[in-house]
Amino acid sequence: MTRDEYNTFCASLPATTHVVQWGNADVWKVGGKVFAVCGWEEDQPAFTFKVSDLAWEILPDMPGLRPAPYLASRGMKWVQHYAEPGLLDDELKAHIEASYEMAKARLTKKVRAELGLT
Repeated sequence: MTRDEYNTFCASLPATTHVVQWGNADVWKVGGKVFAVCGWEEDQPAFTFKVSDLAWEILPDMPGLRPAPYLASRGMKWVQHYAEPGLLDDELKAHIEASYEMAKARLTKKVRAELGLT
C-alpha cells in the first residue's frame, strides 16, 4: 500500500479527520481518537495501527511487522507494518478498519451521535 492509498482508505471511513504531525506523519482520528499513523521507515511508508488482544499475540512475530515504536513501549497494543513482506493490502486495510472500530467504540454515545456514527 502506498501512502496515498493509505490516506484515501482512511478518508473513506466515516467521520474521520486527518492531521500531519510527529515529523510529517499522516495521523487519522475519529472523534479525536487516533486509529492509524503513517510515517516513514527508511525510504518506505510505515503503517501503525491499534490491534486486538489476539492480533497482538500474532502480528508482531510476522516478518515486516513489529510492536509499534513508542506506543507499544508504553503498554499500548499497537503494531507497525514497516517492511516487506508484512501484510497484503487487503489485510492491512482490515486491521486499520478494526483499529478505527476500536477507537470509535471508545467514544461516548453523545460524541458518536454528534458525528453521525449511531
